[in-house]
Amino acid sequence: MEAAMGLMRRIPPKHTETALSALLSLMPNHSSDLLSQVDQPLQVLCDVDCGKEFILCEYNRDADSYRSPWSNKYHPSLEDGSLPSSELRKLEIEANEIFAIYRDQYYEGGISSVYMWEDENEGFVACFLIKKDGSKAGQGRRGYLEEGAWDAIHVIEVGPEEEENTNYRLTSTVMLTLTTSNESSGTFSLSGSIRRQMSMKLSVADGHLCNMGRMIEEMESKLRNSLDQVYFGKTREMVCTLRPPSEVVQLRIPDS
Repeated sequence: MEAAMGLMRRIPPKHTETALSALLSLMPNHSSDLLSQVDQPLQVLCDVDCGKEFILCEYNRDADSYRSPWSNKYHPSLEDGSLPSSELRKLEIEANEIFAIYRDQYYEGGISSVYMWEDENEGFVACFLIKKDGSKAGQGRRGYLEEGAWDAIHVIEVGPEEEENTNYRLTSTVMLTLTTSNESSGTFSLSGSIRRQMSMKLSVADGHLCNMGRMIEEMESKLRNSLDQVYFGKTREMVCTLRPPSEVVQLRIPDS
């Protein structure tokens, strides 16, 4: 299992589904662990009842059906699918409305979904998802990318309230894939994923949504900086080392 997880961490996100399917065939006894621990690129389905798209993941799946955060119904229809309590459902509806505003402000489009469910510790778990298609055929404003996807998964475990404070444990994963194909730069592909965790004990005076929102905003800022330094920074350094700019080459050529 440890070797399988190490392999999945090194697989580009766009090949995750194929690699996971192969591992499930080789390790059928560990299927539940693999499905719960391996993050896959997010898929989208349209809720025919309200005409809105929602994101599919392990956190809103029951059997082969997925629950929509908009209508609270499973697609395809499932009679005995698990549903959040009425109180948690109200919080889920409010979270979807607020997170849609956050998505538009930070991502200028894309699709978001929020799911909540009770856990065994008298608290609850919330999953915040964002998918942005940045390709020129999707929502890429500048049209530079042949393919481009940003998938963000934020899972927050909210512990039971202790007097005036509550424990929050956030696990965030971002998967990035981009490919360019034009005459000036040629074909270039870059993909990878990054995962980080954060735990905080916060006052519930401002409400759970405010606390969770601040944690997600802070975590996404850290993840974007890490991606910029690790993926783009290192790639830029390697490209400039292997193919230095023309002005640098001219400086190195001695005069005849």
